[in-house]
Amino acid sequence: MELTEKKCLPCEGYGSSMSEDEAVKYLGKIRNWSIVNNRIEKNFKFKDFATAMKFVNSVAALAEEEGHHPDIHVWGWNKVKIITFTHALNGLTENDFILAAKIDRIKA
Repeated sequence: MELTEKKCLPCEGYGSSMSEDEAVKYLGKIRNWSIVNNRIEKNFKFKDFATAMKFVNSVAALAEEEGHHPDIHVWGWNKVKIITFTHALNGLTENDFILAAKIDRIKA
């Protein structure tokens, strides 16, 4: 099953975060994300501020729907960085990769 077809599970459903090897395997399923300090992150650049904010709002709506919330950083007038990890476990779980795959489908 594709990551975009899955739904994030409550954090209580995980006993521990995934290993580095497993995270690298999942990284191959998403586009242009990087593992940094046991988190995954990606930078996005938009044509203008309004489009960047539209994207941020779409990510926020998706996060609420999935019950899994990334860190969202806006800088400059058209740049957004998304950082996701499972806060309750201070590491990566499948939820982070599901969310990343779904974020990649957002059209701003």
